[in-house]
Amino acid sequence: MRPFPSRRARAARVPLRWKIAALAAATAGLVAAAVGVLVHVWTAHDIRDRAQMRAFNAVYSAIDTHRRTGTLPDGAELDPEELPDVLRHPADGDRHTAYDGHVDNNVGPSVWAAQRVGGPGSPVLAVRANMSTELYELRRLDMSMTVASFVVLAAAVPLAAYGAGLLGRRLRRVSETAGRISTGDLDARTGPVKGRDEVSDIAATVDLMADSLGRRLRSERRFTADVAHELRTPVGGLLAAADLLPPGETEDLVRARVRDLRGLVEDLLEISRLDAGAEHAVRAHVPLGAVVREAVARTGYDARVTVTRPDGDAEPAARAEVRETAGIRETAETAGVAETAGTAGIAETPGIAGVAGTPGIAGIAGIAGIAGVAGTPGIAEPASTVETDPRRLERIVANLVVNAHRHGAAPVEVAVAGRTVVVRDHGPGFPQDLLRDGPRRFHTGAAERGAGHGLGLTIALGQARVLGAELHLDNAPDGGAVATLSLPL
Repeated sequence: MRPFPSRRARAARVPLRWKIAALAAATAGLVAAAVGVLVHVWTAHDIRDRAQMRAFNAVYSAIDTHRRTGTLPDGAELDPEELPDVLRHPADGDRHTAYDGHVDNNVGPSVWAAQRVGGPGSPVLAVRANMSTELYELRRLDMSMTVASFVVLAAAVPLAAYGAGLLGRRLRRVSETAGRISTGDLDARTGPVKGRDEVSDIAATVDLMADSLGRRLRSERRFTADVAHELRTPVGGLLAAADLLPPGETEDLVRARVRDLRGLVEDLLEISRLDAGAEHAVRAHVPLGAVVREAVARTGYDARVTVTRPDGDAEPAARAEVRETAGIRETAETAGVAETAGTAGIAETPGIAGVAGTPGIAGIAGIAGIAGVAGTPGIAEPASTVETDPRRLERIVANLVVNAHRHGAAPVEVAVAGRTVVVRDHGPGFPQDLLRDGPRRFHTGAAERGAGHGLGLTIALGQARVLGAELHLDNAPDGGAVATLSLPL
């Protein structure tokens, strides 16, 4: 899952305008085909009826002429060879017609009409009405309708696409507003939408929903900030009172619980500042690998740190440790890299909650002068520098490492390559609801993920937003949670 990226990822899809245009084209095509078929059938039936009427009338006139003059008019024949069998032996003296589909050169199909010239056994006088000319005109009509249908489709599809594009733009505006609201932009609004239709109703409903949601979330954020602020003074008093307890197991237990409570209060204050948009990055060019190693070391947890140099070679893997000597906190790496205690440019920055009981997270103002590999003092190791806020970067990395130890399982590995930091554990992995919905406050997911307040990932995500970075949470195929922090260029 990519929790709330700057722009919602959209799967490849067919735009609505083209769907509507295709539907309009299909509808127009069906209508044109239906009309063409109906016109063709009706016209063909009319041609046959008219041919039948001509043949019928011609036989009547030919019989009358033959009876009066004994001659046959043009087109009339007695017992012709082409006469259909059904007309060769009529049972009565009435006129009869029959359709003949035979085609010979330009003659046919035809309609025959026949009648006996006298009583039973007398010759049959027949007349043929040729329909070839009419059927040729019917084929021309079919072709004309086909061409006209394609012309109409060619004009209708762009018009339908244009109209659907107007609708699609309005819907896209509503969708983008809803997407911005889902990423935390509570001030996003669709605004006035042209038209008085369902789209304008949807836009108005989304704006009303955003207003209601914004009021509720702001109320909850104010409540969280007020509670954290009000608890800060009594928690400080508790910590001072704990210092007055006599040494012993009870004193250690009380001090640990008070420190946990103070860390929780500081976390809540930090979240309230992130929610209010009061946090701003103070950027500087710093070596990414050194910042990550320092952040991991300050957590007090064991983690294997691997930094890939810009030339593609990996530096010797270092296992960060923390030790305290005479009240001075020092950082060391056990893979042959010199200690960095006392490195210039490291200063504690108050106001950001610490990790593992520390009152604040140390900010780094300039680490470019970190000592080189042990045995070659004064030679700076090649490092990939990035422009970022080192204090917030430390906070993110520290929270990810602490989360991996508290809710995952060893070994915890931290890999730095280019502008990317990957933190991985070998525990049960992130729960599916976290991957689907993102981190939630005071929610740690599955029981096997361990105990905690559920604020670490929330703070890491918020600080990543301040840096303009992307925090991607996923599970490794062979097990374990993987958190990938990608810094912007």
